[in-house]
Amino acid sequence: MAERLSLSSASMASLSGAASRLIPSATKARLSLSSPSHTLSLTSLSSSSSLKCLRSSPLLSHVFLRQSRSPVRATGESFSTVASPKGFASDPDQLKSAREDIKELLKTTFCHPILVRLGWHDAGTYNKDIEEWPQRGGANGSLRFEVELKHAANAGLLNALKLIQPIKDKYSGVTYADLFQLASATAIEEAGGPKIPMKYGRVDISGPQQCPEEGRLPDAGPPTPAAHLRDVFYRMGLNDKEIVALSGAHTLGRSRPERSGWGKPETKYTKDGPGAPGGQSWTAQWLKFDNSYFKDIKERRDEDLLVLPTDAAFFEDPSFKVYAEKYAEDHDAFFKDYAEAHAKLSNLRAKFDPPEGIPIDDGPAKGAPEKFVAAKYSSGKKELSETMKQKIRAEYEAIGGIPDKPLQSNYFLNIIIVIAVLAILTSLLGN
Repeated sequence: MAERLSLSSASMASLSGAASRLIPSATKARLSLSSPSHTLSLTSLSSSSSLKCLRSSPLLSHVFLRQSRSPVRATGESFSTVASPKGFASDPDQLKSAREDIKELLKTTFCHPILVRLGWHDAGTYNKDIEEWPQRGGANGSLRFEVELKHAANAGLLNALKLIQPIKDKYSGVTYADLFQLASATAIEEAGGPKIPMKYGRVDISGPQQCPEEGRLPDAGPPTPAAHLRDVFYRMGLNDKEIVALSGAHTLGRSRPERSGWGKPETKYTKDGPGAPGGQSWTAQWLKFDNSYFKDIKERRDEDLLVLPTDAAFFEDPSFKVYAEKYAEDHDAFFKDYAEAHAKLSNLRAKFDPPEGIPIDDGPAKGAPEKFVAAKYSSGKKELSETMKQKIRAEYEAIGGIPDKPLQSNYFLNIIIVIAVLAILTSLLGN
């Protein structure tokens, strides 16, 4: 190891003496004073004991400051360093811990839909015709900046960022780009969806000047919906099957007119939540990931379920219709194609460090994840009032019924027989 230090003339004599006492005679060392620069050169330290001795010296300890150090993890639940092991963009252990925190967030806030949207909109700016990063867009954490949050297509996503920011603060060794994609995939899985084959290590952009221009995300009501969807998703390098499969994620969530200009203020399915009430959902159970989106669009039996022009296009355009019909009938086929398309969207030419990405799952998923059950959906069914329930209970008890015990199976038959006999006797006596 060789280090060169510039020291003042007054320090040289004492340093030379100190070094001669610190370095054993068995160690090959050379101390030289060169004039006029007065530069101290230490070379060929071949003894490990000498190295330890030098490291402990107050005068020479700063020689070793340039040595790489592993990041230090603080005790408790927070982390003390931004750096990650081996210089990766994100720390694998912190990614795993962040995923557990996201699961807890989902259980308490029912924010599955908006976290899916957060990940999608950060990744969905990718343009395959642009080679340079970050100009080409994709999942790069740009959505954390105000200039991009103000894009019309991102209305309401500030709420998602506020939800996820405490987790980012806790796990500083995870990039925003990775956190957004981790949250999106975890939300799908926790809502009962398929396991997404994810990898991590995405690099963040450094400032708002690197955010993509507005207009790269799809619009809900373009003049030609099918053509518009192809323009947007073909630009990303996705095909018709992937467009339809990804759109199936609308089985989660609601559209709020105050944000997007689409949907009703509330419906029988959303007026009581879960979470903040209101908006119009695509499906009745809008926190459950399944193929209901395709079934409901195809049938259109309920005016309280949302169908946007871009949704309707899937059963109107001949190419899209092939996949929409398939997914409406085949739940497993939808899950398979969706998982592949979601992972592809999440990875689209993102900059990874290391280049091959970071897996955080040890192997194939063992069975389906535990399905999340929302607290209570609005069913749309009118509940009986307590007064009416008490009246029915009283009438039931008056004919011999017990609230906690059903009537005997032949009870009503006996009553009918008695009434019939009385009617016959009355008729005979009357004659």
